[in-house]
Amino acid sequence: MTLDPVLRFLHIAGVTLWVGGMFFAYACLRPAAATLLEPPQRLRLWRAVFARFLAWVWGAVAVIAISGVSMLGALGFAAAPVHWHIMFGLGLIMIGIFAYVYFGPYAALRRGVDAHDWKAAGAALGRIRQAVGLNLALGALTIGVATLGRLLA
Repeated sequence: MTLDPVLRFLHIAGVTLWVGGMFFAYACLRPAAATLLEPPQRLRLWRAVFARFLAWVWGAVAVIAISGVSMLGALGFAAAPVHWHIMFGLGLIMIGIFAYVYFGPYAALRRGVDAHDWKAAGAALGRIRQAVGLNLALGALTIGVATLGRLLA
């Protein structure tokens, strides 16, 4: 058995966790929390949700990066189809946005919630929402490139 099917499975599983989690948070949890919870409760909820979800995303990012680079390297960068290179570039941008969220607005959200500074925490959550919206769109685009990319050739 070659590693290719295992790497492909790990890659798709990581993408599913990350992009699916962003969709759930953005399209389902966010509107429900905004409707049902007052700002202090809502911000505490998001702090707890992100503490769990972002830990999973770190793992997913590692799996996606390792499996993707392994598959690309096995084929050879020069021999890889153009859509693999597009997918790779979009993935790097998404990882950069994730790192920005984690080290920037998420850190500010944690500090704001811990200090009961609801205004600062709310502003940080707004920045997270914007970045997650962008990453979700990029994730959907990347999935499109991955599945329809052969049409580019």
